[in-house]
Amino acid sequence: MAAIKVHGIPMSTATRRVLACLYEKELDFQFVPVNMAAGEHKSENFLALNPFGQVPAFEDGDLKLFESRAATRYLAHEYADKGTQLLITGSNKEAAVLDLWTEVEGQRFNAPASAVGWELFYKPFFGMMPDADVVEENETQLGKVLDVYETRLTQSKYLASDNFTLADLYHIPNIQNLLATPAKKLFESRPHVSAWVKEITARPAWSKVLAMQKQ
Repeated sequence: MAAIKVHGIPMSTATRRVLACLYEKELDFQFVPVNMAAGEHKSENFLALNPFGQVPAFEDGDLKLFESRAATRYLAHEYADKGTQLLITGSNKEAAVLDLWTEVEGQRFNAPASAVGWELFYKPFFGMMPDADVVEENETQLGKVLDVYETRLTQSKYLASDNFTLADLYHIPNIQNLLATPAKKLFESRPHVSAWVKEITARPAWSKVLAMQKQ
């Protein structure tokens, strides 16, 4: 049995972030589905893995982590010699650029992208009506972030360098949701962002994550 375990649901953006990293690193792992409808994520056993009662929870032997970005950073460093090199291994200055763009994803991109995704992707799935005001406000904020990306992507193929890194991987789950909604116009209207989106969402590792979601 694989030492690495991911507890979660494939529909969760955070769970998919970890799954994408595992597939990029070509690592064996066990996926443990969590029945959130039955409240398994609030059970005593699950809270021992993630005290916040959210997915995913991650294990590698005796190591337990419960934030997707922490788990992916661990995987990228611990298994640096496996699969895709998701880090920048050059100078400290180059590594700092990677840190910068992973921070941008977490601090600038994630909140508005998640908010729009909840309104336009998840709410209809659950039979709920989107809030147009929330969508408009967050699309405006997201557009400002993507304007910065458009400029950045004239300077390098990917956000942190000319190579695919964690900074790009972190974006994929939210982007994939938004591509299934009218918010896709935010990406399509910016040519460099559009090309980047097509590139990162077409990766074989991500295709494997999508296949899990369809199951």
